[in-house]
Amino acid sequence: MRTSVFRSVLAWTALVIVAAGCVHFRPLPVSPAGTLDAFEARTLDRADLGDYLRTNSLAVAWPLKSWDLPALTLAAFFYHPDLDVARAQLAVSTGESVKAGERANPSLTLAPGYNSSQPAGAVSFWIADAALSIPIETAGKRGYRIAQARQLSEAARLSVAQTAWQVRQEVRSILLELYSARESETLAHRLQALQAEAVSLLQAQADAGEVPRTEVTRARMQEQASGLLVLSARKKQAAARVRLAAAVGVPVKAFDKVTVEFDAVRRLPSSLPSADLQRTALLNRPDLLAALAEYEASQAALQLEIAKQVPDLELGPAYQYDQGENKWALGFTATLPVFNRNRGAIAVAEAQRMESAAKFKALQARAISEVEQARAAYRSALEKLDAAQRMSSDLEQREKTAQALLAAGEASRLEITADRIE
Repeated sequence: MRTSVFRSVLAWTALVIVAAGCVHFRPLPVSPAGTLDAFEARTLDRADLGDYLRTNSLAVAWPLKSWDLPALTLAAFFYHPDLDVARAQLAVSTGESVKAGERANPSLTLAPGYNSSQPAGAVSFWIADAALSIPIETAGKRGYRIAQARQLSEAARLSVAQTAWQVRQEVRSILLELYSARESETLAHRLQALQAEAVSLLQAQADAGEVPRTEVTRARMQEQASGLLVLSARKKQAAARVRLAAAVGVPVKAFDKVTVEFDAVRRLPSSLPSADLQRTALLNRPDLLAALAEYEASQAALQLEIAKQVPDLELGPAYQYDQGENKWALGFTATLPVFNRNRGAIAVAEAQRMESAAKFKALQARAISEVEQARAAYRSALEKLDAAQRMSSDLEQREKTAQALLAAGEASRLEITADRIE
């Protein structure tokens, strides 16, 4: 009796342990209204955002009074949905790595039977069969599967870094657009004011009969065109502001009480990186390293398909209680590679490896081309800037000369205004 009770307790304990080790479903509801409300509630003064900035080595007094490129970049890392997608994909690949390392569970078969033809007085009418099947993976398949999953997980991790770089690049590009639009509006206001001054001077001269009225009309049209430039610059500024909010991952109203700093885009590097530094950058770009990891994963996939030519085994110990007699058996099961040797899957894996290699080479060539194009464009921009600065210096000198002539009574205020407009 005690033995029976002990066995019952042991069985229930084993059942509870197995049940406790299972993962249970937890609902995670997603609704359009809920996600919209959560997005609209995003701000740039949340406490957890400040903690994130400080965690990432940006020592700041929170909340920030002004936002520069480093702070905006970290805010984008905190909010941007593309990074959420990349992190989720990394979690999926991490789960695949765990899945790849799992060993197959054994299976138990129970087949009770009853002999209805057994003569009276026999020991037992019952026949009980129990068979255990233990899978044995051969040829290192599990190791190749784990290697493939780890390389794909590494590629996903590098894709997170690449996405972060793209987010940072987008934030900087739009910040430059916003700075350009603000500067353009300032210059357009100055131009409009000078042209209004020119209209006033020409109007006085026209009233005195010194110039024809058409000159006043032409100057007034130029003033009105400057007003259109102001409106165009304001439109570009509003559009850039909306795009900056989208690049950070917050609603545009989050920037209503925020001052944006442009120091990062106002200054230009004095020189381009050296060729060695560019080579180092090309060899360490996250997208290139991710493509290389995917190639290594294709290598492991090919090794796995080759290993599948060796059949797996199943060890099958069995027990039979046959009418009072205890019988034991030990069986082996293996797939016979008679009709195919996994040639088709191997050919597909080889082709996928070639595809991964070609993608890596194409990506590397595109990266080299992008660097060369960027160098050429930047050199051209520096030359254009130098020419503009020389022209501006000449015009400033000409204005000073005109100011001196005005003081000497040899030039008019209209000529000074025209030089300032130019």
